Amino acid sequence: MSVTVRVPAKVNVQLAVGAARPDGYHDLANVFLAVGLYDEVTVTPADELRVTCEGPDAGQVPLDRTNLAARAAVALAARRGIEPAVHIHIAKDIPVAGGMAGGSADGAGALLACNTLWGTGASRAELLAICAELGSDVPFSLVGGAALGTGRGEQLTALEVGGTFHWVFAVAEGGLSTPAVYGEFDRLNEGIAVPAPVASDDLLAALAKGDATALAAALSNDLQPAALSLRPSLADTLDAGRAAGALAGLVSGSGPTTAFLAADAESAAAVAEALRASGTCRAARVAESPAAGAAVV
Repeated sequence: MSVTVRVPAKVNVQLAVGAARPDGYHDLANVFLAVGLYDEVTVTPADELRVTCEGPDAGQVPLDRTNLAARAAVALAARRGIEPAVHIHIAKDIPVAGGMAGGSADGAGALLACNTLWGTGASRAELLAICAELGSDVPFSLVGGAALGTGRGEQLTALEVGGTFHWVFAVAEGGLSTPAVYGEFDRLNEGIAVPAPVASDDLLAALAKGDATALAAALSNDLQPAALSLRPSLADTLDAGRAAGALAGLVSGSGPTTAFLAADAESAAAVAEALRASGTCRAARVAESPAAGAAVV
């Protein structure tokens, strides 16, 4: 027997970042939107825990117990007093180290898959608690849809979305380390009074109405200057996407993937084609949002 879970990528339509906390984390107002790019995580009984991976950039995915999927299996097994004896296979389609929560998605996917395989009967609340222990983005990967993440991003409030949004994601060469981007954010803001993060009323209203033009005007990412500082070439990608007709563009999360909001599916296809031809990115992917969270398939 095996269980396969499909789990979506995310884009941050707002990422407001507060000053560093004593524990090293930052308070956030993080507006997540799940998008229709997916990893599939399959768990099968095995003699011992092992992880395999296939798909784009699979060679960059750790296959030891540092992988969030492996950590999820270990965490759930420890709570139930059992051995995490499973083979976890990840079929990747979410960019690796791209600011789209691919690793977090795999953690949430493995957690739901193991819960189903083992019949542990863990409640949604317990699964979300384990997700929060694993990482700040993991709870949203389980939930999907749209949500405001506060605290370090793990405290979720579901948000209303009044329509379908069309995105283009430009995949950069190589990844960016999330801790490195936050470190650069701290360096750039040294000696500056960083305001407490607050969700944008205009952005939440645009989501609720399904108004792409209004959402484009409200998109923001406080980590973007840090990502551009570490990877200046991303500015060329942003310029190319906007010049191709995107309503707006921004760095997705900690990057280096850049996200472009388009008016409709036809416009998204045109922006993607222009980005591929621009030479400023490795690939361009089209996807719609919102998307459902982790689900057994």
